[in-house]
Amino acid sequence: MAYDGKILARVRGIIAEKKRNNEFEQSRRRAEVYACLPAVMDADAELTRLMAGVATEALKNGSNAGAAVEAAREKCEALLNRRAELLKSGGYPSNYIDEIYDCPTCGDTGYVLGKPCSCLKTLHQTETVLELSQMLNINGQCFENFDLHYYDKAPDCNGGKSPCQTMDNILNLCRDYAADFGQNSANLLFRGNTGLGKTFLSASIAKVVSEKGFSVVYDTVISVVEAFELQKFDRGGDSSAEIASRVRRYMDCDLLILDDLGTEMTTSFTQSALYTLVNGRLIKGGKNIITTNLSEDEMRRRYIPQIVSRLEGEYHILNFAGKDIRAIKHERGLK
Repeated sequence: MAYDGKILARVRGIIAEKKRNNEFEQSRRRAEVYACLPAVMDADAELTRLMAGVATEALKNGSNAGAAVEAAREKCEALLNRRAELLKSGGYPSNYIDEIYDCPTCGDTGYVLGKPCSCLKTLHQTETVLELSQMLNINGQCFENFDLHYYDKAPDCNGGKSPCQTMDNILNLCRDYAADFGQNSANLLFRGNTGLGKTFLSASIAKVVSEKGFSVVYDTVISVVEAFELQKFDRGGDSSAEIASRVRRYMDCDLLILDDLGTEMTTSFTQSALYTLVNGRLIKGGKNIITTNLSEDEMRRRYIPQIVSRLEGEYHILNFAGKDIRAIKHERGLK
């Protein structure tokens, strides 16, 4: 699983803030107890001296310090027991001034033996979902709310599948894709006119995949191209680090959802940026969902052969069918 650099930085900040708050609370509790029960402060001071003595003994005598260490351990246990009794006698829990952790496993560092702790993974997942929800309606736009009643049940003019049948198949494929998402997942290209549910199903996939702990980034093609352009022409500027981080997010996330291919201006630079993104993610093994209103012919006329080749050869193309749902809702007086 790849970690989104921007979200990971935020998660580390949240964990660090929790650690600071817990340390402050422990200090407050100790000050309170020491003022009421000076004997507890004396016991803690003696514990500190004992631990310092053990460390010194171990450095001086190495493996021969066993007897001294054992004796110190017994004294520590006796002092800890006495401290617990003193706390109880003063009306405090026996562990009232012990170190406080939101996550005892990692001690609020986010890592265990250099590897991400489960608390960091969970928080990263939560923040990923939160960020997506600010860009996509991933609560309202979910598989359960995808309404096939807006799609015509009559077969097309050539006697093929009806739009409703086509979209039912696409819905089931997208649901399975999200449920089974992983390294072996395909890249998807959603093709069809405006208002057929491309963004809706993209959001539905994003919701499920992000809740499984994968890093998911959603953005429009226009915004992505802008980031590549800023990175090229704003090197060394005040926002260069932020822009570089933004581009890395596009390149490194587990799933990139690239919306509205074909709405960007067609220039040699945008072609180069799109090729870098599409080809680079294919090489890295990152998975992609691209939505577009462009037909097959329009795509071939608009983009260089290298881009078209990858989109047609490396993506599973889903052709959306039906009429603009937003227009249908408007006609029916629905929101």
